[in-house]
Amino acid sequence: MAMNLSRIIERHAQFSPHKLALHWHGQDITYPMLWQQIEAATAALAQTGIRPGDRVAWLGLNDPRMLVLLFALARIGAMLLPLNYRLAEEEHRQILAHADVHWMFADEHHADAAPQLLQGNSCALLALSLLQAPAAHGGALVNPALLAGDDRSPVLLVYTSGTAGRPKGAMHTQAGLLWNCVNASHAQELSADDHVLTVLPLFHVGGLCIQTLPALHAGATVTLHRRFEPGAWLADVQARRASLSVMVPATLRAVMAHPEWAGCDLTSLRMLVAGSSVVPRALLEAFHARGVPVGQVYGATETGPVSIYLRREDAMRVPGSAGKAGLHVQVRLVDTQGDDVACGEVGEIWIQAPNLMQGYWQAPDHPAFQQGWFHSGDLARQDGEGFYWVVGRSTDMIISGGENIYPAEIENLLVASSAIAEVAVLGQKDPTWGEVAVAVVVLVPGAQLTEQNVLALLDGRIARFKMPRRVLFRDNLPKTALGKVQKSILLAALDDVGSAAGNRPLT
Repeated sequence: MAMNLSRIIERHAQFSPHKLALHWHGQDITYPMLWQQIEAATAALAQTGIRPGDRVAWLGLNDPRMLVLLFALARIGAMLLPLNYRLAEEEHRQILAHADVHWMFADEHHADAAPQLLQGNSCALLALSLLQAPAAHGGALVNPALLAGDDRSPVLLVYTSGTAGRPKGAMHTQAGLLWNCVNASHAQELSADDHVLTVLPLFHVGGLCIQTLPALHAGATVTLHRRFEPGAWLADVQARRASLSVMVPATLRAVMAHPEWAGCDLTSLRMLVAGSSVVPRALLEAFHARGVPVGQVYGATETGPVSIYLRREDAMRVPGSAGKAGLHVQVRLVDTQGDDVACGEVGEIWIQAPNLMQGYWQAPDHPAFQQGWFHSGDLARQDGEGFYWVVGRSTDMIISGGENIYPAEIENLLVASSAIAEVAVLGQKDPTWGEVAVAVVVLVPGAQLTEQNVLALLDGRIARFKMPRRVLFRDNLPKTALGKVQKSILLAALDDVGSAAGNRPLT
C-alpha cells in the first residue's frame, strides 16, 4: 500500500479513536470521523473522474471540507490548488488557465462568484456534497486501483506573486509536506497535547502548513475559524484553552486593540508564532509582557514554508530575530557572485531542504530554483550564535549614492514609536543619488505627527545617507493575505502623491 499524506489521519484514528481532530463553528470532528470523510470523499472524487495529476481548485474560506479535499486528493495522486478569495476575477481566471484546472469547488460564500470564473474555460464546478459526511455516499470505499498517490506525488499547488503579470505555482509533494511537519514540530515543540487555533487563511502555506497540518500530523486538536476576527480569537484562546496560534503583525495589532485584550486570560498560550514579515519590537514586547513568547517562522511559499525559526526558549532573549536554520534545513547567505558571505555580513538567503517545493508549475528552469537551492531574494545577516536577522528584500534594497540602505532597519526604528502603527520604506528614483529612501507612514488613530517629527525619530540613530528624503502619510498600507506590505503598489503611487502638501523632498 502506497504511503501518502492521508495516512497520518488514518493512523491517528486507530491510535486515538476518541481524540478531537477539528473544531469548527460548533462542529466537533474526531480523527475517526475525519478519516471516514476522507474515505468517502476519495470514492466520490474518483467516481467523478478525478485522476492522478489532475488539478482541483478550492475557492472558499477556512473549512474542514478543504482539508478533507486535500487528503482525498493525496490518496488519488491529484493536486489541490487553493485560490486566494481576495484576488480579482481576472486574476483567478489567469491562475486557473495557467494551471489547466479542470475541477473546482466553491464554498457557500463564493457560490455566486464561482460560475463567473469558469466562463470560457473547460473547468467544471463540483458539488460540495462530494466532500460531506460519509452517510451521503453510503459509506462507499474507493477502488484500491485508483489510489495512485504516494509520497513522491505533487499534492499542493500554491500560487505566489509573479513578475510581469506571470503567476508562479509552487508544487509541493506529499513527502515535502510531511518533512515540513517535522520541521514545524521541532520549531514549536508540537505534541498531541497541543490545541492549535487557526485563523490565518488556509489558501496560503502560512495558514495551512505552519501549524494546521503539523498539528494533525502530531495528533493534536485544531480549532478552525473561517477567517480572522480579533474578538473571536481572544474568546477561543480563553474558552478552548488554545496553546498555539500563528499570527502576523496585522492580526497581533488587531488583537491588542480589541477591548477584551486587557482582561483576556492568555495563560493557556505557551507560544505564538509570527509568520510573514518581521514583527515590530513593540508588538513583541506587548505579548511578552503578558507572558506569551512570540516565536518566528521564516520561509516562503516555495519552502513549505518552515525553514528558519525562533523557538520558544529564544523568543524573549533575541526578539526580532528570524531564528536559526531548521532541523532539516541548509541555509546559505551569498553575495551577488554566489559566494558565501562572512559572519555578520549581509547576503541573500538560499535554502535547501526536503520540504522545498518540487519546482514551479510549467517553469522547470526558473532562476529562483537552481540545483536544489531556492534563491529567496531576502537579505539577512547571521550573528555569532547562528541567529539570522532579515534586513529586507534584495529588490527592496535601496542604493543611494553607492551606499546600501536596508528598509527594514529604518522601519523597525520607526514602528517603535507609540504614534506609528505601520511604516514602509521604499526606494524612489532620484537624478542625483540614483535612489532615495521614502517613508510611508500610518499613524495610530488620534496621533499627530509631521514629516519633521518622523525624521526626528531617526536623527542620530542612523547615518545621514539612510534618512528618508520624503515622508508620506496614508490611512493604511496595501497588504497580501499574510500581511506583507505590497511595496510595488506603493511605489506605483509615489509619483501621484509626491506633490501633496507636507510631502516635499528634504533639502
